[in-house]
Amino acid sequence: MFSTDIIYEVVTFSIGDTKAGTKMGKLQLKDPKNGEVLNCILWEEALNRMDMKLFRSGNELRIVSGSFNERYNNCLVTALELIKEAKTGIDEEEQEKVYSEILEYINKISDENLRDFVSKIYSENKEKILICPAAKLMHHNYIGGLMVHTLECLKYAETNMQIFFQRVKQDEVYAACLLHDIGKIYEYTVNTESGLIDYDENFRKDWISHSQYGFSICMTAGFKRVAKMIAAHHGRTEWGAIVDLNEKDLEPYVYLIHHIDDLSAKFGKTNVAMLG
Repeated sequence: MFSTDIIYEVVTFSIGDTKAGTKMGKLQLKDPKNGEVLNCILWEEALNRMDMKLFRSGNELRIVSGSFNERYNNCLVTALELIKEAKTGIDEEEQEKVYSEILEYINKISDENLRDFVSKIYSENKEKILICPAAKLMHHNYIGGLMVHTLECLKYAETNMQIFFQRVKQDEVYAACLLHDIGKIYEYTVNTESGLIDYDENFRKDWISHSQYGFSICMTAGFKRVAKMIAAHHGRTEWGAIVDLNEKDLEPYVYLIHHIDDLSAKFGKTNVAMLG
């Protein structure tokens, strides 16, 4: 039976076009009590009645009216009620604080050419970096999430540098942490009012992925080892890596950023609902 008692959490939302040329919303909700996912469709008529802020990741919603399929895992939604609004991300003061902490790590890079290369990228793209999310769904998917993720990676690297990373230069590890996801400032768009994240259609016209972007700019600048760490940071080619870590005879340093990135993605603030 249809129930309006369940309070769902917004997982992801996107708008596409139907074959008839109208808009269609795809909304994924999660029941926080049991973790079950509900896939929802909203036709253009319903979307036109709703504020897009409803669909922010982490929001808590109640389905006021809709029709479910027989298995109750899909729903055609016609009305929603906002129960609790999630944060859009870190505020401007926190953005500046995190950015300043990242600059401190850039200044720890002793190689002047590498330091200047990284510093220029950050200074020229500061406005984008301040608000960019680290993902649409998987981790740190909120305004400022990319910086939080990057800073976590830097801190993981610093903590373990003397223990595990003796066969690679600190400069290269820091640079790879700082640049492994820098392409996301072009790959994603984020609405600073609603907090909604989407892919920038223009990015895929020129680039395959943010990994390819980071790899390419580092290779072009002559920082080949940094580029190779970035190329491998997704671990497997089916996950978007350029260098697959299943390959034989890879040098140990190639694995570093993958494991650092994975730690942050798994243990960091996953989404806006976890910001407090």
